[in-house]
Amino acid sequence: MATPDSESFVRTFARGLKIIETMGQGEARQTLADVASAVELPRTAVRRFLMTLVELSFVKSDGKHYWLTPKVLRLGLSYLYTLPFWRHSQLALEELGARIGQSCAVSVLDEEDIVYVQRLHTKRILPMSPSLGSRLPAHAVSMGRVLLSGLEDEALQGYLQAARLKRMTAATVVDTDRLREEILLAREQGYAWVDGELDDSIAGLAVPVRDQDGTVVAAVNVSLTAGSYEEAAAVAEFLQPLRQTASQLRATMVGLR
Repeated sequence: MATPDSESFVRTFARGLKIIETMGQGEARQTLADVASAVELPRTAVRRFLMTLVELSFVKSDGKHYWLTPKVLRLGLSYLYTLPFWRHSQLALEELGARIGQSCAVSVLDEEDIVYVQRLHTKRILPMSPSLGSRLPAHAVSMGRVLLSGLEDEALQGYLQAARLKRMTAATVVDTDRLREEILLAREQGYAWVDGELDDSIAGLAVPVRDQDGTVVAAVNVSLTAGSYEEAAAVAEFLQPLRQTASQLRATMVGLR
C-alpha cells in the first residue's frame, strides 16, 4: 500500500483530489484564498492546481471565484458503475418501498462512515432525509452496524481502535466494548436495529447485502419514525421484505467478478 512517505505515492495527484473534495464541501463559489485555506497549501501551489482543473473542465472561474463543474460527477458515477448491484438497486428499492410503504436505502462502508448509493423516499418523509452520496457515522445507524459486522475480526478491531465515536443523542453507543457487542449481535442475527442514536426521531432496521462469495458489500434498510415501532414489531413486519431485497440484489451479482 502506498503511503504519503513512500516512493509510489504521487503527492501532486493526491493534492489535486483533495482540492476537488474540499471544494465540494464548501461554498459553491470560492476564492483562491478560500481554497488555499481549506486545503492548507500555499496559494501559489493551489493556483496551479486550479488552473489545471480549469483546463480539464473540472472547475470554472470568472477570474476571482472558482467552482466545480458537472464533469466532477463523472468521478462519483465511475464508482457507482463499478458496483455490480447498483444498476438494479433503484428498481429493487422501488419494489421494496411499494411493499412496505416506508423510506429505504442502500449504502456502503467508507472508513468510519456509511455512504448512501441509493435512496427511496416515500410519502412519510422523515426530518432527516439523506440522499445519494450522503455520509453518516457508521456506529450510530443500522446500516453501519450491519456493514461493520461484515468486517473480518482484525479489521473490526482496527475500526474500534481508530473510530471517533461521536455522541449524536443521549442514546448513541460510544463505549467501544458495548459497540463491539452490538456489532457482533448484528453479525449473529443477520440484522441490526438502531433506535434514536443518530437522531432522536429516527429508527432503522438493516440487513446485509452479500456478493456471490458471501462477503458483505452493502446494506439495505428501512427508516422509521422513532417510537412508531418496537424492535420486535419492526422485525416481524420488515425483516423478511428486507432480506428478500438483499437476495434480489445478490442475484444480480451471480457470475460477476
